[in-house]
Amino acid sequence: MNEGQRELVFDRPKSLEPVASHYCPGCGHGVAHRLVTKALDELGLQETAVGCAPVGCSAIMPRYFDVDMILGPHGRAPAVATGLKRAIPDKVIFCYQGDGDMAAIGTAEIIHAAARGENITCFLINNAIYGMTGGQMAPTTIIDQVTTTSPLGRMKDCAGSPLKMAEILATIDEVSYIERVSVDNAVNIRRAEESVKKAFIYQVEGRGFSMVEILSPCPT
Repeated sequence: MNEGQRELVFDRPKSLEPVASHYCPGCGHGVAHRLVTKALDELGLQETAVGCAPVGCSAIMPRYFDVDMILGPHGRAPAVATGLKRAIPDKVIFCYQGDGDMAAIGTAEIIHAAARGENITCFLINNAIYGMTGGQMAPTTIIDQVTTTSPLGRMKDCAGSPLKMAEILATIDEVSYIERVSVDNAVNIRRAEESVKKAFIYQVEGRGFSMVEILSPCPT
């Protein structure tokens, strides 16, 4: 390489739209968006993928994903994805949900989609609170965690224990792949990147239901 020339080592995935982000500073959604779209690019799935977005912070993801998208009712993304996969089985169908969506109002949908072994890929962006509506306690809020509705911290004797979605789904026989990762530092982002790609590969290979839980910061 000649002096003064620069080598491009980091670029925007083709499946990620070149638009400014509306997410709050420090939010993990932007990183998660990049990981999903990068996996779609590397596997050549941009033209065959269909994403299911729910209510919440990720409801605006069709603005960022340059793939076919459908917006489902709150918590119902796995049910919508099930219908899509059965109607158009040659497509790669994925859900992208927050913890307040998947682990609260959508608990039944995700568990039964997994129990049926639906050949879909789901991503749970877990920030342990309801991010969009003000930081209230969610089913995944950990013990003693302070939120706007648990100012003294989550109390087990009052609110119970947090739901561990990866562990819950991992007990279901028809599930092919479950992993929990994080996007809090470069090393963990790299691991998360590999897990996201692997989850898509399992669907392409017809292995059945897969889910990656991504621990994501919500500093705001």
